[in-house]
Amino acid sequence: MDGTRREFIRATSTAALLAGVPGGWAGGVYAADGPEAPKVRIGIIALTDCASIVMAHELGLFKKHGIEATISKEASWAVIRDRLTLGENQATHMLLGIPYAATMGLQGSPVKPMIIPLYLNRNGQAITLTRALLEKGVKTPQQVKPLALEAKAKGAPMTFAMTYPPGTHAMWTRYWLGSGGINPDRDVSLITIPPAQMVANMKVGKMDGYCVGEPWGARAIADGIGFTAITTQQIWRDHPEKVLAFTEEFAQKNPKTVKAVMRAVLEASQWNDKLKNRPRMAEVVGQPQYVNAGKEIILGRMLGDYDYGDGRKEKDKYYMTFFDRQTNFPLKSHGVWWLSQFRRWGMVKEPPDYKGLVDRVHRPDIYREVAHEMGIETPREDMKKETLFDGVTFDPADPEKYAKSFAVDSMA
Repeated sequence: MDGTRREFIRATSTAALLAGVPGGWAGGVYAADGPEAPKVRIGIIALTDCASIVMAHELGLFKKHGIEATISKEASWAVIRDRLTLGENQATHMLLGIPYAATMGLQGSPVKPMIIPLYLNRNGQAITLTRALLEKGVKTPQQVKPLALEAKAKGAPMTFAMTYPPGTHAMWTRYWLGSGGINPDRDVSLITIPPAQMVANMKVGKMDGYCVGEPWGARAIADGIGFTAITTQQIWRDHPEKVLAFTEEFAQKNPKTVKAVMRAVLEASQWNDKLKNRPRMAEVVGQPQYVNAGKEIILGRMLGDYDYGDGRKEKDKYYMTFFDRQTNFPLKSHGVWWLSQFRRWGMVKEPPDYKGLVDRVHRPDIYREVAHEMGIETPREDMKKETLFDGVTFDPADPEKYAKSFAVDSMA
């Protein structure tokens, strides 16, 4: 037994005895059955959808499950990927597409298989366009198209920003532009900007639009520089968004640690989805060491109160969820959809091994084990048909047909 583990068990046993409960009981976990690696460093990006990780830490839930957690705020999704790959972080807040890119060695990622045993949230991202476009009455991709083609012809293409090429924000941007007949690889310039830098870059005129998670959509409106053209839940209701990711290697060596982290995050997710807790959550998550944004910027959209910045205001019941409506269950069909988009946009030149890759990366089997232990219901099926805002239905049984069905693509 290594020194760190011996110290951990001794400390937790002493604390348990002092608390008047049986020796060896460590915050809900018997020491002998506790996590193999109790010290876990968890990466986050400054987005409100890191809230379940942050609140698991702040509410003492990681400690309850035998985990000594350190929350590490990172500068970009590339850093998130690299720190997990190198083992500097053992778990992380991550865009859904990154574990696939890392497992496949795409987009500059070294081959490092990763797993998705749990989703952190659904919904709650947005595509923001500049005030200049609003003043021209431009809100839809169909209205953007003539401006984009004109700008391209002049040699100064319109610029749209996302946060990581195979990630969620890139896919929402691509899908939205494509629905209006715009090829994101040929008709506009698609650039990568870290989430917290989006607003500053739009202020200095670096882009015409961006897609990112909150609070950076609301921030653009508060600062008067842009408006929300569409939310991602309007593109795809209850879409998957951020995930809790581990490297496959770490998960194989430390299965109890993975499950302990998941239990803590699931308890925090349940707490987050009680709306009475969201004001406190917004205050905590907004602190400088996490998102670094005022509670007043975060809370509105967390309660479903949407001011789009163009005169529209509404109560959206499909605001960001952390637990409700099976938020956390990692449907394998979502992995199939992601690979179909890698195919559509030329990120892979041949049909990928849809089944093999999804079985390796998406791990509802691990989720089901944890959920069963916690008395949380899970769906019976791992696959589900989906219909997005353009009316096109995705059938995970035939992803290649789906990938080739779009009028706009970047296939060779």
